[in-house]
Amino acid sequence: MSILETIHGPRDLDRLTDKELDQLAAEVRAFLVANVAKTGGHLGPNLGVVETTIAIHRVFDSPRDAIVFDTGHQSYVHKLLTGRQDFSHLRQRGGLAGYPQRSESEHDIVESSHASSSLSWADGISRAFGMTGQDDRHVVAVVGDGALTGGMTWEALNNISDDNNRRLIIVVNDNGRSYAPTIGGMARFLNTVRTRRGYRNLYLSSRKAFDKLGSPGQSFYRGIRGGLHGFLSRFSNNEALYSNLDIKYIGPVHGHDIQAMEEALRQAKNYGAPVIVHAITQKGRGYEPALRDAADQFHAVDKIDPETGEPLDSTKKHTWTGVFADEIVTLAEQNPKLVGITAAMLRPTGLHKFAERFPDRVHDVGIAEQHAATSAAGLAYGGLHPVVAIYATFINRAFDQVLMDVALHKAGVTFVLDRAGVTGPDGPSHHGIWDLAILQVVPNIRLAAPRDGTRFREELAEAVAVDDAPTVLRFPKGSVQPDIPAIRRLDDGVDVLRESDAHDVLLVTVGPMADLGLKVADRLAAQGIGATVVDPRWVVPVPRSILSLAADHRIVVTIEDGIRVGGIGTRVRQDLREAGIDTAVDELGLPDAFIDHATRDQILDDAGLTPQKIARDLVAQVLGSRIPIARPLPLDEPAAEGVDAKKRRA
Repeated sequence: MSILETIHGPRDLDRLTDKELDQLAAEVRAFLVANVAKTGGHLGPNLGVVETTIAIHRVFDSPRDAIVFDTGHQSYVHKLLTGRQDFSHLRQRGGLAGYPQRSESEHDIVESSHASSSLSWADGISRAFGMTGQDDRHVVAVVGDGALTGGMTWEALNNISDDNNRRLIIVVNDNGRSYAPTIGGMARFLNTVRTRRGYRNLYLSSRKAFDKLGSPGQSFYRGIRGGLHGFLSRFSNNEALYSNLDIKYIGPVHGHDIQAMEEALRQAKNYGAPVIVHAITQKGRGYEPALRDAADQFHAVDKIDPETGEPLDSTKKHTWTGVFADEIVTLAEQNPKLVGITAAMLRPTGLHKFAERFPDRVHDVGIAEQHAATSAAGLAYGGLHPVVAIYATFINRAFDQVLMDVALHKAGVTFVLDRAGVTGPDGPSHHGIWDLAILQVVPNIRLAAPRDGTRFREELAEAVAVDDAPTVLRFPKGSVQPDIPAIRRLDDGVDVLRESDAHDVLLVTVGPMADLGLKVADRLAAQGIGATVVDPRWVVPVPRSILSLAADHRIVVTIEDGIRVGGIGTRVRQDLREAGIDTAVDELGLPDAFIDHATRDQILDDAGLTPQKIARDLVAQVLGSRIPIARPLPLDEPAAEGVDAKKRRA
């Protein structure tokens, strides 16, 4: 039996010797590579926190001591050490989540995987412990993978330093990277610490000298390690960074040396006030394919060959992100005013090609979406047209800035939202299902949802041509489906994809849901019900032709992969009522719920967004047996006989 198999909870670590702990670390890495290779997931970040996580659980008593991970994708090792070693369905329905999840374990505190929030959580938890007399409980915030670039981190540090009579430990997991190398002044400072020759030489030479003395020397070395670290910290002037924060600083510490980490953490634990423990780690540690990956050191992988690190699906898929990556370069070559902004996700959002072609015109602001939006407003004021590329789930964080800094000031800024709609395996905090509902309340905003690659290129060009209001272009995760040609385009840009002589149902589809709408129309036609399928292309504001078409049909159905509450369907219904059009509207979309990790198809099926379910409900609505009921059919319309016959048979 391996050592890992004997670990059912953190206290099982207490009995292990130093040698066994090192063996455990090796087993954890082998486990992660073997298992994540089968399912996909965040491999590189977790390979980098093995020893640090072991040390944290050795020193602190989870869950009595609260451990908060920021970002949450660093928690795989934590899951293993807290009794969750079945990774066979990681990030799949019924399996472990890719982030901490309270329903899995009492050891998981914070589920949201949005970065830079851990210190605010730690601030609140530690205050609560103090106010309720639980002074023996500690809070540990593990901050890494670029989380220190987020503004909330520094807001929290300001408050933590103002009330420093708390047992709060901040472990800075400093691997120099988020997805790609971390940017910014903070990152540059930490990089000088990480690479400073004086620190490294003194650390390595002292350890080597004591190792030559055998076991007595090694024991002596471990005994003075804490003092050595403190000396090295002062020697390299690292405390200058935190001098105005009044927070004790310990480090830098070798994050892959369990004994060194334990010693530093025990010092921090015994200090009785907030402490920063600065751990130097290596993303992808112990797995050569990850270390060779210059782009992101296997930050997140699909299924791979564990031996080589090569993806098992070698087919070159045409992705939405890839379409954007190519098209933004084409537009930038034509328009020198275009500039790009990303929040620590240059390659994942597709801005890397723009940056390679025009390095001075792309700005990575770190994990700081609020700053990205307001900075973009400033760039627009200066005569440029910024294109802010982020994941749809992260635009939630910048809503106030989009509203008050961009829209209020009529700034021409284009937001390109990757991973919109259901994303699947990353779970509740990463589904991009709120953007349509949230953003459409912004005055004068314009929202586009392309159904295919050709429409994407058209709409991106249209978006960056708008200089007096924010524009948004949203698209889903994954491969671009084949182009869906329009029968005709109306004067206001709406594409008609399918028409019938019988104007029974108007299907208004949002973006890639066009394919679903066409399949529904096929099923309705087989039942003698005529359907018109349209793609508005620009869904906000609602095109006037949608209202005209609605007035000419018996029922309107909107289909979107965002939440129904406040979604595009709601907007269509409100505009119809304002125009005095009484056609019934059925608004199809996702529930206003936090949706667990599963495949996209599973989630859409749960929400009833399938051709079978939609068509079945529509037949009932047309026949008058389900609400909302379609308007009565005039007897002289071609479809009357077929529908009435079906009603009689029913």
